[in-house]
Amino acid sequence: MRTGTTARGIAVTGAALLALTACGGGDEGTTPAAEGGGGDGEKQVNVYGTDGNMGNALGESFTEEGALAGMRGTTPLTELGSEFTDRLLEIDPALEDFNYAGETYDAIMISAIASMLAGSTDPAVFAPYINGVTFGGETCETFTDCKAIVDGGGNPDYDGISGPLAFAEAGEPSVASFGILQFGPDNAIASDETDFVLAGDEANAASDEGPAPAAPGATSDDPLVIGTLLPQTGDLAFLGPPEIAGADLAVQEINEAGGVLGQPVQLIQRDSGDTSTDIATQSVDALLQENVDVIVGAASSAVTRTVIDKVTGAGVVQISPANTSDEFTTYNDNGLYFRTAPPDTLQSRALADLIIEDGANTVGILARNDSYGTGLAENTVENLVSSGLAEDSIELVIYDPTAANFDAEVQQMVDLNPDAVVVIGFEESARIIDGLNAEGVGPARN
Repeated sequence: MRTGTTARGIAVTGAALLALTACGGGDEGTTPAAEGGGGDGEKQVNVYGTDGNMGNALGESFTEEGALAGMRGTTPLTELGSEFTDRLLEIDPALEDFNYAGETYDAIMISAIASMLAGSTDPAVFAPYINGVTFGGETCETFTDCKAIVDGGGNPDYDGISGPLAFAEAGEPSVASFGILQFGPDNAIASDETDFVLAGDEANAASDEGPAPAAPGATSDDPLVIGTLLPQTGDLAFLGPPEIAGADLAVQEINEAGGVLGQPVQLIQRDSGDTSTDIATQSVDALLQENVDVIVGAASSAVTRTVIDKVTGAGVVQISPANTSDEFTTYNDNGLYFRTAPPDTLQSRALADLIIEDGANTVGILARNDSYGTGLAENTVENLVSSGLAEDSIELVIYDPTAANFDAEVQQMVDLNPDAVVVIGFEESARIIDGLNAEGVGPARN
């Protein structure tokens, strides 16, 4: 197992491809971005995104070919492999992206295994087992194998689809895999250009594996009821299909293997919406009325912030597949909040490494004003500085995602004339990038 942050051969190839595609091809005399400019003498600016916008949904907002060509960014992602993605496509043949599908699948698997270890579907009883499911004990990678270990009186260490997991004491991964994604000339993610890096250290995992397991063969009259709070509408609706497919697949496989404590797992799906609506609160109310034991979600950290007290205050486990705000690392959650997505302290490390390895000396960061945007941006600044970039060479601009336009923010990037621009946002990122392109500091060149 490799620990620390590792990047495999991405800096030179990525920067060169950005320069070639964004400047219109490999004409003789062009200069790679990392060497300071395009072929017409204009400085090439590397543009980066993060998990909120690095998906094919962003490309669908552009009609001009090459508008996003070469734009790269980070997202929590492991090398899923065709076996898993094929199973997801059987659930939803229309899937285009797989972001957070593995994390959602793993969230349900971990909850189910913890319930078996506790011999109970009561959240207050099985929550203390959740961290321990992810480290120590005997390694297993499928529910069937983990169930066999539990049935034999053993202690499973679930290594999931999304990575080794190895939860820290706060109930979140201590090490995680990130995909370095890149848009091609057709404004779609070029999957064959994706590289993977690890950030974090498994040595930071918790040491307390929880209470002693219940006697093997325990059963329950009450089924494990799992609700999902995932985006079917709103800014992050593009993340909904892979997450929902991951949830459906996990429950299908658990039930095919005999369910949990002698009962099939029940799954109830609800929409999380976004922070501009009250959908999440209404959905949580409906799920709690259905007596769910676990709520998987929300995807948005800002949405979770609006409902976490209601969920954990009701004594229900909440486990998010996509929350990355580091606010939740120390949040007072009654020991009931967990996440399979890594905190922004890890993503910011991977993102900062990518920017530094591409040779940037000046960096502009545009971040939406919410717990996701500001947290990831501030951690990225910290990591850039710790990597040797001068503080005064970084400009952080926090914007209102509901603003009528982003002209002022784009102009700040033009005035800065940076080597790199990072856009930390959701669907509004399309309008920001369109403005950057119009001013010659985006991924495309006129």
